[in-house]
Amino acid sequence: MRLNLSVCRTIAQLDAELTACRACPRLVAWRERVAREKRAAFSDENYWGRPVPSLGPGDARLLIVGLAPAAHGGNRTGRMFTGDRSGDLLIACMYAAGLANQPTSVSADDGLRLIGARMTAPVHCAPPDNKPLPSERDNCRHWLIAELNLLEPTIRSIVVLGGWGWQALLPALAESGWEIPKPRPKFGHGAHVELAPAHADRSPLHLFGTYHPSQQNTFTGRLTPAMLEQVLTTAAHAAGLPLPH
Repeated sequence: MRLNLSVCRTIAQLDAELTACRACPRLVAWRERVAREKRAAFSDENYWGRPVPSLGPGDARLLIVGLAPAAHGGNRTGRMFTGDRSGDLLIACMYAAGLANQPTSVSADDGLRLIGARMTAPVHCAPPDNKPLPSERDNCRHWLIAELNLLEPTIRSIVVLGGWGWQALLPALAESGWEIPKPRPKFGHGAHVELAPAHADRSPLHLFGTYHPSQQNTFTGRLTPAMLEQVLTTAAHAAGLPLPH
């Protein structure tokens, strides 16, 4: 499925169109298999089993870019960064940074509301082993480009969770009207670069990097809650959002 940009004029429409995508056969087969077989702990739940839309308001000033939904997280609950340990840490840190109304993200109907922020991913279907193929990343890029274009009037800052997302985002930013420096900015925790607009109708954009809040990174201490919260707070400030009290 290829998005018709001419008929998708709102974030709500984009999110709705995305959930019907079947462009990547391997991802379709995997997400639907996981939804049928389930994990024992969630055997009584109805899995979402479709592309997971982004989460957050259409006038967000800060965009958080991950990797892809987790098989038993977003693919189960139907909401980005919901129902898995990565989401637990991310939402808790967003709450501490004043970007969410509550510190937990358990289910799609738990009352979570993002404040001035939106969460997305370069790939919207859960991939086997959490590793999308380059072709799947490229198939999904038009959704990210459309999202960036729709958010352009308000977006001022982006936080990228992990090097994979960083590399996937840069081409989308270039196609959406921002200049990518040469050589390309390198990913790293705490990385920060200000992107100049390539067109007169764009504003400068602050790009931040942080390690992904995966269990591998958090269990080893490579990423701590304080480290993630600091990047989110700095990015929120750069986006012009109020600091938490």
